[in-house]
Amino acid sequence: MNPLLTTALILATRNVPVLPLRVGKLPFGNCPACRDNACGGRPTMKTAGPCQCPRPCHAWAAATTDPATLTGPAWASAWTQTAAVAYHPGGTGLTVVDLDHAAAIAWARQTLPATRTVPTTRGEHWIYRGAMQSANAVRDGVDVKSTMSYARWLGPGTGTMTALPDVVRALVVKKPSPVRPVTAPMPAGGGGCRHRTPVYLERGIAMAEERIAEAASGVHATVYCTFLAVLSAHGRCGCLTEAHAARLFAAAQARGESARHCSDAWSNASAALGM
Repeated sequence: MNPLLTTALILATRNVPVLPLRVGKLPFGNCPACRDNACGGRPTMKTAGPCQCPRPCHAWAAATTDPATLTGPAWASAWTQTAAVAYHPGGTGLTVVDLDHAAAIAWARQTLPATRTVPTTRGEHWIYRGAMQSANAVRDGVDVKSTMSYARWLGPGTGTMTALPDVVRALVVKKPSPVRPVTAPMPAGGGGCRHRTPVYLERGIAMAEERIAEAASGVHATVYCTFLAVLSAHGRCGCLTEAHAARLFAAAQARGESARHCSDAWSNASAALGM
């Protein structure tokens, strides 16, 4: 039997979800039916979907502990081209701090509590008990791999695995961008005001703030579309003020948008409406 498949099966018996990687430490590409997520994606991916493909599609979401899947005909061709075995850390309740070079390792030894370590080609994996959000490049040479991610299996490592500390969780918490003064040009008012009371306008601005704050993905597009909707509804009567625009900019910057992108989105939305 393929030794990499043997390794995968051993890990699966320990409830570690595994998947094959091709040359370059990359997962196998989606089959034609799953390409560009035409199938809807796996139920365990960020956006749930109906995919029932038996092949190792969708990267980390294909990781499994089912020996019948691992040894089945749908995965057979992948194992003949496999260069490494990977696992889904979050799927087994773990977090891997991937340290890519000596400086990153030195930082970890000074900053993070000791835990089980695994040597890698360029650095080390530090493995903690507990799952969390994954993120790449949380600092120079440091990635955090847990939920919605995969890590190469490079052996059990050495040392006692410790509980996931807050200092690691804090690595992926994005600091909100500083809110800069709004520089949005206000369209000139024209015609009579359609807003009989300030309540109507206030409700519209509040709904726009909520829409931006609750955007699950595609924040750039959400910000532009929200600005477009606000300007379309409130931009021609003269009621919209810089204070209103500042609130929308602040909501967008709280989601990581830059002040420049806010200004560009506002200007583009105004131009699209001929203002």
